[in-house]
Amino acid sequence: MCVGVMGTALASPLYPLYQARWGLQPSHITGIYVAYMVGALSSLLFLGRLSDRFGFLPVLRWGLMLVYAGVLLSAVAWSVPSFVASRVLIGIASGMITTSASLGLTQLSRPSQVMRASAMTSFAMALGFGMGPLVGGLVAQWVPQPLVTAYVPSLLLGALAIYALFQVRVEAQVAAAPQPPLVLRDWLPRITLPRPAVRRPFMVACLGAFGTFGIFGLYASLAPSFMERMVPWHGPAVSGLSIAMILFLSALVQWLARPVHTKTCAVWGLGLLAACNLLLIATSFTQWSVLFVLSVLTTSAGHGLVNLAGIAIVNKVARPETRAGLLSTYLVVGYIGTIAPILAVGWLSDGLGLAAALVIFCVAMAALTGALAWAAARTPLIEVA
Repeated sequence: MCVGVMGTALASPLYPLYQARWGLQPSHITGIYVAYMVGALSSLLFLGRLSDRFGFLPVLRWGLMLVYAGVLLSAVAWSVPSFVASRVLIGIASGMITTSASLGLTQLSRPSQVMRASAMTSFAMALGFGMGPLVGGLVAQWVPQPLVTAYVPSLLLGALAIYALFQVRVEAQVAAAPQPPLVLRDWLPRITLPRPAVRRPFMVACLGAFGTFGIFGLYASLAPSFMERMVPWHGPAVSGLSIAMILFLSALVQWLARPVHTKTCAVWGLGLLAACNLLLIATSFTQWSVLFVLSVLTTSAGHGLVNLAGIAIVNKVARPETRAGLLSTYLVVGYIGTIAPILAVGWLSDGLGLAAALVIFCVAMAALTGALAWAAARTPLIEVA
């Protein structure tokens, strides 16, 4: 999972270099970022049930091979369309990897360890997403031909991961059950919902993912652009480190918060996301570096707690036959939270300027996550699946 999602955010600190190379506007950068999200969203909608049919391990192998092809295409991209195609390919693979690896970790854990499996899933995802921009930014800062060499570590680790996965065997009880032949209906998108008694906490989790993915998408797509006005440090290494720091600290928070009750994680995490948006607004007006650092720290903590709570809620409300569908639904809402707001920020930036677009985005996200924190506090506790 770590290696598979490493290539997804690897390009984030490289966007200013692509912008200078091809003469791109902020809306073009957000469009390229969203291309990845469209690929991931399509994968979740159309391929989300493959793990139920074929088992998580074969789908994970296919996803890793596909992401390897996408990263390789990114390294040799010769134009905007070719780079967009690579991002779509990586997005499709990312959806396959996150779904199948999450199911695998859950199936390989004991039934009494739902929270541990949830923490391991979100920890591995955050760690992998963070490794991409960190490695990419450091290579791009100091190594020649950064738009090629930045992808080499991911390609080497990807080859190792693919080889390793083909050496792995799973026990019969976690292998896929026999299924009837595929028909057209199996490929059509379908949103899965839990039973009515636990639908409210599931919706809070999904909308929390919307807010979490949205604020991280802002950093991942436009951090190099708005950081030039906010902090005195510049370059791919700085923007890559800030994005990676959010994810590494998020992973640490998730690991430390494993014993904390799901509801507590949700309420505090959503509250911190509201606070991080307000801090980002304050930073844009004052340009104080300390406020930016506080914004990154609160984003990290909120990102970790909300993701941990979201995955835990999905695992608790799901039955074995609906787990893949509910996880796909959860991630679909999260990816929509990246696509729609980030496209709006790019469009507003072209017309109103990046500063005004940033304020509008942060006000909307602060209102959403604040309301969700209140809703989570009033949602009944979930003790059993």
